Amino acid sequence: MSLDFGSTGSGSTAKLVQLTALIGLLSLAPSLLVMATAFARIVIVLSLLRSAIGAQGIPPNPVLIGLALFLTFFVMQPVVEASWTQGLQPMLAGQVAELDGLAASAEPFRRFMVANARDSDLALFLDLARLPAPASADQTPWRALVPAFMVSELKRGFEIGFLMFLPFLVIDLVAASLLMSLGMMMLPPSVVALPFKIIFFVMVDGWRLVSASLVQGFSGQ
Repeated sequence: MSLDFGSTGSGSTAKLVQLTALIGLLSLAPSLLVMATAFARIVIVLSLLRSAIGAQGIPPNPVLIGLALFLTFFVMQPVVEASWTQGLQPMLAGQVAELDGLAASAEPFRRFMVANARDSDLALFLDLARLPAPASADQTPWRALVPAFMVSELKRGFEIGFLMFLPFLVIDLVAASLLMSLGMMMLPPSVVALPFKIIFFVMVDGWRLVSASLVQGFSGQ
């Protein structure tokens, strides 16, 4: 296996720079997955759901992260397809220059992030960066859009997690009150509440409801 950088000179240098840039982009892939996709909100909600149920380490981290990844792929598929069609495919076919192709491939992600970032968060980071309000969504600067999108995703993730905590909290309170009325103070309420929380979650088909709500909660797909 060998890499052909062409003839010596400027052509070889240009291809070497392109290869270095590609390797650098691939090394940033995990960070891009968190910063520019639905992953952050989904994994926060699933983690808070596991805490609300109270089953220690169940589902385990690999299962939780795997579900979050596949839900992210499901949500982001239209965005990725648009990115490939509009930018990467023409660039690899030599129809557009590399920089133009990369810029075009980033536009679907920009639209997705603008659609899911709160206006107040965008206004905040535009103000902090001392940038004027963009004339259109396509002109939103990345330096303000990325942190605004991430803050919006964190807020929504915690909001959904809080709402999911409430029914499980009620079960915990009922179990604690029942044990106190029976004088069984030495028995941890969580031990009694856990099977009721599990059967409640199973009866309402919780995983299906949570997955559907997460997918339907995103705009700009």
